[in-house]
Amino acid sequence: MIDDKTRRVRGKLQQSKTKLDTLLNITNAINNTFSKDSLFSLLQTVLTENLDIAKLALFTLDSETWNISITKGVSAKDCGKIDVSYLIKTFPDIGIINRDEESKSLSQFDIAIPVLHHNKPFSFMLLADVDGEKLEISPIIKHLRFIQTLINIIVVALENKRLNEQEIKQAAINKELELARNMQTLLFPKSLPNTNLLKINAVYLPHSEVGGDYYDVISLSNNRTALCIADVSGKGISAALLMANFQANLRALVQIDGNLDELIEFCNQKVIESANFQKFITLFIAIYDPNKRQLSYVNCGHQPPLLIQEDGNSFLRLGSTVLGMFDQLPSLKTGSLTIKKGDKLVCYTDGLTEMTDASGNQLEIEGIATILKNKKSLEEIVNTLENCIHKNDTYGKIDDDITFLTAQFL
Repeated sequence: MIDDKTRRVRGKLQQSKTKLDTLLNITNAINNTFSKDSLFSLLQTVLTENLDIAKLALFTLDSETWNISITKGVSAKDCGKIDVSYLIKTFPDIGIINRDEESKSLSQFDIAIPVLHHNKPFSFMLLADVDGEKLEISPIIKHLRFIQTLINIIVVALENKRLNEQEIKQAAINKELELARNMQTLLFPKSLPNTNLLKINAVYLPHSEVGGDYYDVISLSNNRTALCIADVSGKGISAALLMANFQANLRALVQIDGNLDELIEFCNQKVIESANFQKFITLFIAIYDPNKRQLSYVNCGHQPPLLIQEDGNSFLRLGSTVLGMFDQLPSLKTGSLTIKKGDKLVCYTDGLTEMTDASGNQLEIEGIATILKNKKSLEEIVNTLENCIHKNDTYGKIDDDITFLTAQFL
């Protein structure tokens, strides 16, 4: 005959075995990559059928939104009235819910169990037994730590899985962005002229992996050279794709004999076809003819380049509005200048003019002219601009692509 002590020991052993089997089943389910719904269903089965929990509600954090993942014995509508921010503030650890002091929705429960991940609450389980049963002898109290362990294992495993999937996706995105940046780099000139006629230097610094700035130097017939710089509205992949398409069209069109007016009209139509009036491009393009010592240019809504000459500096503003905004460009005008030996041209995008000076004010185009005053060589100009970029970058003040193109006419 088995005495009471033996029965109690056997009962505890059986209970321990059941708990171990439960943990093993849940671990296997996690290792076999069960879905979130399957794991929550398994948790609900263990709590209600194996541990005799009468009421439960599980709240989980998905990104920045709290969702009700499981309910049993209570309505989802009532659970939706529970303020999770109140739970976070009131129950930093397992706590007993005072039914007399809580709202009707929360007073249906006896115990609140928070689940923390990196010290941040991202899940809450509310539990209750059948109405009228004393809390001190309830299944919840008997199995409280085991219940907490189960919830922690499942919810933390799901969170780790989500973070791992997010990391994998981000790695794939980074790989694609790296490829896009490498492809975009191929679009820029592989080498810049450094001859007895023309000396050119350029810097391109995208704010992220890919950018919407563009510069180009294109050799034309009769020793002429086209210099251009452009900036597409917006940032990222979409801006880079539009700019790549624009560059291909510009390179093809500029080779066609004709004037700058016709080139700009063609480019405007190509931007409209590509972006459908959703984005626009600012462009400065100039053609230098060393035989005539003449620089012809058009500025389409771009930051006016600075022409540095011995008898004074000037901004090249003539042109029209941005490309891609109007079917017909209003008041398109072409500028033409006589170039002397030693003249220098500095083209840039608004990422440069939006940087700040020592007083914290934006440089603007006048600031660019000021810091480049008395700079005699192309090297001095480039070094001055790069130092300015470095200072702004050190203080985290750069939030746009930065591009500049400099030329010295010899």
